[in-house]
Amino acid sequence: MSGFLAVYRREMLSLWVTPLAWVLLFVFLLIQGLSFYSLVVHISKVAEQSLDSGPVQAYFGQSIFLIISLLLVCPALTMRVFAEERRSGTIESLLTAPVTAAGVVAGKYLAAFTTYVLIWAPTLLYILILRNTGQVDWAVVGSSYIGVAGVGAGYLAVGTLMSSLTRSQLMALVLTVLVQFGLFILGIGEYIFDPGPLHELSTHVSVLSQMDELSKGIVDLRRLIYDATLVILPLFLTMRVVDSWRFD
Repeated sequence: MSGFLAVYRREMLSLWVTPLAWVLLFVFLLIQGLSFYSLVVHISKVAEQSLDSGPVQAYFGQSIFLIISLLLVCPALTMRVFAEERRSGTIESLLTAPVTAAGVVAGKYLAAFTTYVLIWAPTLLYILILRNTGQVDWAVVGSSYIGVAGVGAGYLAVGTLMSSLTRSQLMALVLTVLVQFGLFILGIGEYIFDPGPLHELSTHVSVLSQMDELSKGIVDLRRLIYDATLVILPLFLTMRVVDSWRFD
């Protein structure tokens, strides 16, 4: 992957020098902070549940705001990855540089994923706050963040592919949201379809079930394989798209 580090540094700089990452960070933490606070207040009023375990499981496994954040943050991070470069014409200089298509795709994707992780990192403060009020099951916390990383990695790969298919950031954003929403709706089928192949497929791709399991410390290898597939396949297709530009 020749040129990977150069592309990675260039992409990280462009993400954090422009307002995009900072605006996403602010909006994301505002939504997540309000969501976590409301969950803690609600659970603290329910005598049957314990404060030291309830909020963590509810935040990662039952909060609709977490799912909405995933559906919006990932497309916003990837919409400009290739679309803006193609619109502005800077992709030409990148393609003529001594860098492979794999290096370009990997550098841009990992920069988006690193930014995604950095956006999530401050939420660890929520867990530290809970630790001061009681015991925290760190195994559950770890599995929950594995879920966040896995789902986000797949969505970012989809967004990277969509961005390579258009010159418009807005169109890349819309396409990514549509694909993610389609997967989300398919996952909801686990509550609709009768037992059978469709029900099994829906359960397998359901982000709701995945996050609910991981928020309880249940790590299913099949879920991780699905997340890995959702990363590898779109990135492979993106490399083929980038390779095709060299012959245009």
